[in-house]
Amino acid sequence: METQLDPMKDDLPLMANTSYMLVKHYVLDLDVDFKSKIIEGSIVLFFETGSQYKKTNSAGEESCQSQFDETSKMRTSEPCYIPIINVSTCSSKTECNDFAVSGKEEEATSDENSSHSNNEQDSGISSSKDCCDIENHGNKDFLLVLDCCDLSVLKVEEVDVAAVSGIEKFTRSAKLTGVSKELENLRNQIVHELLTLPADRWKEQLYYFTHCSQAPGCGELLFSTGTWSLEIRKSGIQTPADFPHAIRIWYKTKPEGRSVTWTTDQSGRPCVYTMGSPINNRALFPCQEPPIALSTWQASVRTAAGFIVLMSGENSAEPVQLQEGVLSWYYYVTMPMPASTFTIAVGCWQEVKQEVKQQSFKQRAAVETNTECSLPSSQTDFSPHIIFLSQSVLPGGSHLCGTRLCHEIAHAWFGLAIGARDWTEEWISEGFATFLEDIFWARAQQQLSHDEIKGQQELKALLRWRRLRDEVQNSEEELQVLRPKKESTGELSESGASIVKYGLKAEKIFMQVHYLKGYFLLRSLARTIGEVSYLASLRKFVIKFHGQLVLSQDFLSMLLEDIPEQKGSGLTVESIFQNWLDTSGIPKPLLEEGETWKECQLVQQVSGEVTKWIQTNRRIRKSGKKKMKQNEVVFLQDIVRKKERGAFIREMQPLESFWQYLKHYFQILLLPDQLVLLLECLLEEKTLCPRILQCLERTYQLQEQDAEVRHRWCELVIKHKYEPGYGDIERFLRDNQAMGVYLYGELMVNEDAKQQELARKCFAAAQEHMDASSAKVVAEMLF
Repeated sequence: METQLDPMKDDLPLMANTSYMLVKHYVLDLDVDFKSKIIEGSIVLFFETGSQYKKTNSAGEESCQSQFDETSKMRTSEPCYIPIINVSTCSSKTECNDFAVSGKEEEATSDENSSHSNNEQDSGISSSKDCCDIENHGNKDFLLVLDCCDLSVLKVEEVDVAAVSGIEKFTRSAKLTGVSKELENLRNQIVHELLTLPADRWKEQLYYFTHCSQAPGCGELLFSTGTWSLEIRKSGIQTPADFPHAIRIWYKTKPEGRSVTWTTDQSGRPCVYTMGSPINNRALFPCQEPPIALSTWQASVRTAAGFIVLMSGENSAEPVQLQEGVLSWYYYVTMPMPASTFTIAVGCWQEVKQEVKQQSFKQRAAVETNTECSLPSSQTDFSPHIIFLSQSVLPGGSHLCGTRLCHEIAHAWFGLAIGARDWTEEWISEGFATFLEDIFWARAQQQLSHDEIKGQQELKALLRWRRLRDEVQNSEEELQVLRPKKESTGELSESGASIVKYGLKAEKIFMQVHYLKGYFLLRSLARTIGEVSYLASLRKFVIKFHGQLVLSQDFLSMLLEDIPEQKGSGLTVESIFQNWLDTSGIPKPLLEEGETWKECQLVQQVSGEVTKWIQTNRRIRKSGKKKMKQNEVVFLQDIVRKKERGAFIREMQPLESFWQYLKHYFQILLLPDQLVLLLECLLEEKTLCPRILQCLERTYQLQEQDAEVRHRWCELVIKHKYEPGYGDIERFLRDNQAMGVYLYGELMVNEDAKQQELARKCFAAAQEHMDASSAKVVAEMLF
């Protein structure tokens, strides 16, 4: 088996040998059991022979040619329900558990905690390194390698697609003339014909995929599971072209599997959803993870009545009652995408059906759940793919929710329609989404002028620059490089396997360097080239590469070629690599831009307020408790004299306390980003007295603001050991598990007994609901 890797420190392995066999379609048939916290059932995989292997017949002509290196045509279609006949040939746990696991000629047994597979000696399967060497394998059987982790595989079998009624129409093709009608070859030819149907026959294709997935098995296959892979072989089959092109895998997930999260919603009801972890969906179903493995899929999911199954499908699913208390939901996707984009959320969700024109942006975005948010339906034809949003973005106004939605919508182009050919170049997805987030959000705020939009974007740029500055100062240099594989980026082994550099580093999950440096690179290019020309080139890029996988140089080369006047400026692909993508730290061109944002009016407003708070803090600290009352009167008189607006003086009535005077003194900042900047600047002050912190919280009603603002408030509370605010920290850590990871470290670093006790108390309450990486990082901070 493969080398054992530390799942929290090493690179993420992509084991699937996609160069030899490539999955083109998945059919999943699953049951969700909340009592056992297990998803189980079967998955049927339909393959094409990969590009690295071409079988030649006796005449020297290629008889089985890979199609996956051609660009897949994007398909648009109207929603269509494909009826499921004999929904599952093994829909109950009893039937699945009765299957014998393939070993040699005899059954293999395993206990509940085992991998339900053969060990290497029993199965006779050699290491993937040896068996994937097609050129020199000699008499060894071909080994199919799939990406798999935290799954119990029960049985693997070949599917007899030739037994499907009406399938003979695919054997009459002229392409099959002269081809041997030997049954195994016939089955593979049927799969080939089905996979290569024209795009306009997608309904017919889905119909036959459904029936083929329900066809009987025609022989069990030998398999072995490792930490990161599922290896399958058929005795006597030595080439990918002869290996079964339709196989069925019976399996079940494990409660601790890292691809799904079993939790409860805000009402305490059980729910489960795919969490988008670093290992993607390989703990949900055996699959091919390398970016090249673009595929379509369809899925039937059964669960108890009362639960709603949401998936990233193109159709609007309606449940079908199979038996009393059990509903089945069916979804499909006809656009080839990575297996990692398969998403599922099962829970007691509530659908929002209000008229869009009567809703605020926040209302249109939110559904009553703590884990997911789906876009509203409309009368027009569009596919209801799921967007997952944390509950952290829902409270506190529309700003944070709106910008995060814009970011996720941008991934429809960068991340889905156009993907990175090497996942270490995640800036291609996240950098573009962050850049486009601002453009989309500006369009969503139709009432804003050009100057107001520019002001918001300059303010946001300053906040991101500060975040990037802090991140490069407090993280490993190797994790700050956007192209860690440099010239080797995009290179694969002969089998198609590869790694995601630092993909399993726990701390990397919480880093934003790929978002931020990618954003600033694109922003710099837009400023250099001119926004109008830049956006026009961006549109051309999307059109040209839609449905394809790209590397950084594909975008940069096209952009510079499209703007020939930039060639004389010294801007080249190589210089961009050197300054932005291949080095750690803040890029040199960005260092020169750091002071420009201070000229923004929104930033200057914040600077003025920061000065007031600092001056007020100094006055209060100097006054002392005994002289406080007298100094308050003098201070308030000074405020009234210095207040610019005469209306303030004329309308001011006698107030009850000093704090109410202060609230009128400080300008109420309307933008959440201004509040974030204000609190960040105040965090740089060595000492803030309790009275000023109390006034700060009351003035801006900080507990009613969004999570980004409340996070900075919690940082202030921790830094200055402001005990009246400890309840705010406890609420934040309870309701914002991912965003709160940094706060745990701050609570511990002060070496204050009360703060450390608070950290451990909060972690004990939230630990079981946190993902494994977050929980591990926090545990290392606390213990």
